Amino acid sequence: MTLAARTLPAEVPVALSYNGTTQAVMMATPGDLADFARGFTVTDGIAAPDEITEISIVKVDGGYDLQIWLRADAVTRLAARRRGMVGPVGCGLCGIESIAEALRPARKVASALTLTPHDVTRAMALLPSGQALHDATRATHAAAFYLPGQGIVALREDVGRHNALDKLAGALFSAGTDPATGAVVLTSRVSIDLVQKCTALGASVLIAASAPTSAAVDMADAAGLTLIALARGDGFEIFTHPDRMMETEAADVA
Repeated sequence: MTLAARTLPAEVPVALSYNGTTQAVMMATPGDLADFARGFTVTDGIAAPDEITEISIVKVDGGYDLQIWLRADAVTRLAARRRGMVGPVGCGLCGIESIAEALRPARKVASALTLTPHDVTRAMALLPSGQALHDATRATHAAAFYLPGQGIVALREDVGRHNALDKLAGALFSAGTDPATGAVVLTSRVSIDLVQKCTALGASVLIAASAPTSAAVDMADAAGLTLIALARGDGFEIFTHPDRMMETEAADVA
């Protein structure tokens, strides 16, 4: 028996502070932190991208403080829903103080986007090529954005699947990419909060490697989100809104 010797991913506390007050502390991989700050702010319903005026990344003992400054209207809204949250990487809802907040309806989405079965299998096939951190550690999730006719145009990694999606959202907003024009692709299972985050950023199609929960399917259906999961190899299942898929006979409709 020998001791393991491999590269391991970092996992540190990352605080998200708004106009000087800490709103959340998440355990995260300390990379792409400006994207994380921007994405979390939008997907958590705190502010729109154009309501963020400044982001500063401050190194503190043991972690980072992401100091985010918002316009006055967003600050007023945040004060009305202020909550504290400390979230381990496995859970994106920890610390929410009410059941109603955890089960808040997802934003309704609509787009003219259509995909083919080839798009779905290609998106999943391209995903590993951008996962440098996972290649080194075998311990991270990825969230990517797939554009039909182009491939994966953005990808972010983190030890937490929710964090990876927030980082991707921030990257899309920074690049001026319209999330309604493509599909979000995840390496993970799909829980209710991932559906909430995808619809909050404006995506209309979510493709995932693993299965969704029943609550995630119900929320995706109500929000108009096309949810495709168990996408591995040449197979996948469509759980909601198959109308965005062409040639649906090539896939199972769950």
